[in-house]
Amino acid sequence: MALAIRFLGAVSLGGRFPLLAGVTFDIAEGEVVHLRGPNGAGKSSLLRACAGLIPIHSGEAFVLGHDLRADRVDVRREVGLLGHTSFLYDELTVEDNLRFFLRAARVDAAMMRVGLDRMEIPKRLRSVRVGRLSAGQRRRVSIASLVARSPRLWLLDEPHAGLDAQGRIILDEVVGEVRACGATVVLASHELERAGELCDRVLEMAGGQVITVEDDTPKNGVERPVVVKDAKDERLGRDVA
Repeated sequence: MALAIRFLGAVSLGGRFPLLAGVTFDIAEGEVVHLRGPNGAGKSSLLRACAGLIPIHSGEAFVLGHDLRADRVDVRREVGLLGHTSFLYDELTVEDNLRFFLRAARVDAAMMRVGLDRMEIPKRLRSVRVGRLSAGQRRRVSIASLVARSPRLWLLDEPHAGLDAQGRIILDEVVGEVRACGATVVLASHELERAGELCDRVLEMAGGQVITVEDDTPKNGVERPVVVKDAKDERLGRDVA
């Protein structure tokens, strides 16, 4: 079984404050996982760590085979993060933003149209500066950039926030399409029912740790890593007969 993510006692600090306080969990390639927990539990920090945006100070952290303790840069081309902020440049048009992101990821610029069409962004908006768009339109553009890049690992932080009803439906469809293509998705969301329909299982966070893991029947047939109910359980990752 190939692992997309493996964290073992991973600690990340923001100054002296622990963003991640000894996180331990595994996610197999092709899984769609719901990251759940109250505000301040560490969900956003965990997603940012997986994207190589914040350092791991101790423990182990591997994403798509990349050791994040040794190198946090190379993994970024294979990972797509949808955060609370759009990461878009307000002074650039929609198309220029996507063109920039695709060039940075070394992806064919022709994929820009694929992302924009999939997120049903009207042609009249594609030449508009992002700073003039509504919050929902910006969200669609951010997701379109991920669709165009087609990363191996999707990290989605409250992805439905700001989207209208049609945008939410499209996003749900995209997650299903990503699953079918074998990519891995980690989705942090307070919308429990909606996320439950999309995801295979749940990782519950509190205090910068993964405290429980719910292991239900797979929806996509992906073999999962061994699941533990305590982040300190040393059996994590061992094969079980």
